[in-house]
Amino acid sequence: MKLIKKIAAIMFAFIMVVSMSCNVKADDTTTATEKGTITINKAIDGQTYTIYKLLDLESYVPETATQTGLYSYKPAAEWKSFFETAEAKKYITVDKNGYANWVKGANQAEFAQEALDYATANNISNKGTKPASNNTVKFEHLDLGYYLVDSSVGSLCVLNTTNPDLTIAEKNGVPSVEKGVSNTQNGTYGTSNNASIGDTVYFQTTITAQPGAQNYVLHDKMTKGLTLKNDSIVVKKGESPVATSDYTLKTSGFIDGCTFEIVFVQTFCDGLQKDEKITVTYSATLNANAVIGNDANTNTNKTLLSYGDSQKTTEVTTNTKTFEMKVFKFYKDKNDSNTEKGLDGAVFTLSKNQNGSDPINLIDQGSNVYRVAKKGETGTVTTITSPKSGKFTIQGLGAGTYNLTETQQPAGYNKLSGPVKVEIDTNGNVTVDGADANPVKVLNKTGTVLPSTGGAGTTMIYLIGGALVLGSGVVLVTKRRVKGK
Repeated sequence: MKLIKKIAAIMFAFIMVVSMSCNVKADDTTTATEKGTITINKAIDGQTYTIYKLLDLESYVPETATQTGLYSYKPAAEWKSFFETAEAKKYITVDKNGYANWVKGANQAEFAQEALDYATANNISNKGTKPASNNTVKFEHLDLGYYLVDSSVGSLCVLNTTNPDLTIAEKNGVPSVEKGVSNTQNGTYGTSNNASIGDTVYFQTTITAQPGAQNYVLHDKMTKGLTLKNDSIVVKKGESPVATSDYTLKTSGFIDGCTFEIVFVQTFCDGLQKDEKITVTYSATLNANAVIGNDANTNTNKTLLSYGDSQKTTEVTTNTKTFEMKVFKFYKDKNDSNTEKGLDGAVFTLSKNQNGSDPINLIDQGSNVYRVAKKGETGTVTTITSPKSGKFTIQGLGAGTYNLTETQQPAGYNKLSGPVKVEIDTNGNVTVDGADANPVKVLNKTGTVLPSTGGAGTTMIYLIGGALVLGSGVVLVTKRRVKGK
C-alpha cells in the first residue's frame, strides 16, 4: 500500500523555506562540520520514529539579531535521483552548480509525501530508526542537513540547521476503534446480540481520529454465518455523510479474509481533528451457516483500523448468537410410571403467536434436525412429526417466547389442550414454566377405553342399574311396613 505521510507544523519552519531559497557566497561562511541532535518529546510509546537526510548542508551563516540565517544545500548521494524527478522539481530545484533551492509557494507537506513515497519504492536507507520510550525519542551525532522525521503515526518534520540541537513535539495521536451490534438499526449497540437465522443484524463502528491521520483503512471481517448487505454501508463524519469521493469501498479480492475495507483518501484524513468521530454503519443477514450455541466466538464480526506506517489499532469483536430447542415427545410406561418412552406420530408447529398461528418456516436438515429458514428460501416446512425416538431439534432461534403446538396427536392418545409455552433467554437457556427444559418434554396420555354399543359391557351396566333400582324398591317397602306397625 502506498505510504503517505504528512509533515507537521514545527517552530522555525518559515526559516527553512527562506534558507532553501539561498546559496551562500559570503566571507563569513561557516563549514557545517558540527553534529546535530533531534529530540522528539511527547512521542507515543510503542510507535517507531525514522529519520531521512535528503540534503547535505555544505555551509551556512548562523542567524543573528540583524541577519537571517543563510544555508547552502546539495542533494544527499542516495537522493540525487529523486531530485531529478518531475515530482521533486515541483518543490525543490537543483541548479547547474548542484545547489538546491526551494520553489516559491511549494507545499512542504506534499513534498514530504513525495519524498517518503520515493524512499519506500527505492529502498532509500534511513539515518536512524528508534521506538519511543517514556514518550521521548532522541537521535544524536547527526550530520547537519535537511531531514525528514517519520513516525508510524504520520508525524514529519525537518531539522532546523540554525539550531543543530532541535527539540520538537509529536502533535499526532493514535486513533482508536469501537464497535457494536444490535437487532435494530436505531437500537442499543453492544458487544453481542442474538438473532434467528434470516434476521438482519446491524453493526456500528466508530473511529476516533487524531491529527496527522495517515493511511486510514478500516478492515472488517465477518465469519461465514453472516452475509454483508453491501448497499447498507453508510459513512459519516460527525452527523454528516462522508462523500463517496473521500473513500474507496472494497468488497472483494482480499487475501486476509476481510469482508470489506474502506480506504480513506489522504485529503480527507488531512482535515481530521483531534478526537473527531467517523462512524460506519452497515448490516448483515444471519445465514444458514450460522454456528449454533452460546459460545463467545460463534458468529463474529471483527474490525480494526490500519494507519500510518503499517500500524494497527486493537481488533474489536462483536458476537451474534443463535440457539436451538430440543424436544422430547413421550408417554409413560403403564407398568412403570417412571419410564418415559419416545412417541412417534405427533405433529407440531412452532410459532411466536400464543394461539399457535403463523408457524415458523423450517428447513428439514435430516436426522430429525430442523433449522429456521431464511426469507424466500425454498423447500420449507411448517410441521414436524415426532420420530420413533420422540426426539427432534429446532435450530437457529433467537431469544424470545415460542409456542410449540401439537396439531395432531398419535392414534389412541389425547390431544394437548393448548400450546407449550417455551422461553429462550439471551444466553440460550430454554425453560417451560420457569423450569429448565433441555429438552422440552411433551407428555401424551392415552384416552379412556369405553365399551362398545351392544357389547357385554353395556349389558353389565344395565344389570347393575336394575339391581340398584330393585334394591331401592325393597328398602322403600320395608320402611313403609315399619311405619304401619
